[in-house]
Amino acid sequence: MLTVHHLRISQSERIVWLCEELGLDFAVKLYDRRADNRLAPDEYKALHPMGIAPVITNGDLVLGESGAICDYIVARHGHGRLVPAADSADFADHLFWFHFANATFMTTNMMALAVATSGAQPSPFVADRHRKGWDMVEARLGEAPYFGGAELTTADIMMGFALTTGRAFSGFSIEPYPNVRAYLQRIGARPAYQRAMARAEPGMPPKLD
Repeated sequence: MLTVHHLRISQSERIVWLCEELGLDFAVKLYDRRADNRLAPDEYKALHPMGIAPVITNGDLVLGESGAICDYIVARHGHGRLVPAADSADFADHLFWFHFANATFMTTNMMALAVATSGAQPSPFVADRHRKGWDMVEARLGEAPYFGGAELTTADIMMGFALTTGRAFSGFSIEPYPNVRAYLQRIGARPAYQRAMARAEPGMPPKLD
């Protein structure tokens, strides 16, 4: 059976959400973070050579990396759902935001968090990239209801974590971003998202504002 190994308060929640959107029969195994350093426990690190979330198993398969897992699950189980067709007007935008999520947006947010927690002086380079990223997100959500265009796609699955649970680490406020706030209300109203968060983070309200 397809099993999502979910490290609590981590980007592996994306994969639980994806599976719920597709209506798959899958298992979720929860792992609590260590109390001393808030990192993954040894049991989780042993799943994959990188020792980081997310990880899925499916029979003998062990697969990491959010984007790779999304592509694998959609190719095997999507049946044309959650990815626009190559001739769709939304296809290029979907691809951009799907890859932007971890390649640029999450990376920049993590750099900004690292600078802030270290007590170092803010880097103009990091601050500028951080601002540009959030401005792009706000602009996109003023143009289309979803990152992938007219319908929810795996681009939204990838982008969603940084806009929601990912902010739990930084306390970053989305008050200045009305399009982001409206988008998160749309996401939060989806039954599949509600089911996913109930399974992935029981007892923790989704961070939608």
